[in-house]
Amino acid sequence: MLPSAPTIHEEIDAAIDWWRAAGVDQDFDADVTVWLSQSKPADEQPSPKPDRPSELSSAQSAEKTATENSSDQPVNRIILGDQPPADLESFRDWWLTEPGLDQIGPRGRIAPRGQREPQLMVLVVDPELQDKDTLLSGPGGTLLSNFLRACEIDQGQVYFASALTRHTPMADTKTLAKSGMSEILHHHIGLVQPKRLLAFGGNILPLIGNDVPKNAKNLREINSTAPNTPLLVSEGLDSLMASPRLKARFWRSWLEWSADE
Repeated sequence: MLPSAPTIHEEIDAAIDWWRAAGVDQDFDADVTVWLSQSKPADEQPSPKPDRPSELSSAQSAEKTATENSSDQPVNRIILGDQPPADLESFRDWWLTEPGLDQIGPRGRIAPRGQREPQLMVLVVDPELQDKDTLLSGPGGTLLSNFLRACEIDQGQVYFASALTRHTPMADTKTLAKSGMSEILHHHIGLVQPKRLLAFGGNILPLIGNDVPKNAKNLREINSTAPNTPLLVSEGLDSLMASPRLKARFWRSWLEWSADE
């Protein structure tokens, strides 16, 4: 006599016993499931979201607009004042002591270095992380020194400056420019009166000024000073250190730019 076929319940029990014998005695899922969730009282239920943007309340619309435009609103307005620094020595003192130049205050700022009317002014967005007392004393500064040596440029004929007072990773240069740092930078360049200006930083253009045209060759001129100053903008020194291709492109741009002397 043939044995009778197992019932569905016997098959389920056998399957569970097999998994239990294999050491699997719990249920797993890739998605999180709230097994013991309890429904909230009606007065605690979240308000339903409107189906269309037109159904937003006026308060919600105002909040949404303010959030979207927050990046366009400068946090603080930094101004040079009625009597801005009239020479480089006064500017350096003001740069190191003026409380409103950044949110931290004067402690730990890095001053520019160099003399007036240099052959070349080198500008970076911010000091290096390694800079303690001297601007561009870290790896980026070493790369820059090697570049100047290869070009046979005496560092005594170079003015080194940063657009910001301290190391500022991921700086929001558009907002900082609108807060007044662009005007301060233009005043600084006017005091230096360099023959040429070499700027490093993929996000430095807002600080230099919105009137600078964006073209493929990176050959530009800053016209906020008198006389106009030839300007070359390159990627940041950290990017050049990380990419031989960018180094080669910068070198070609430099040769083309410096050939106009």
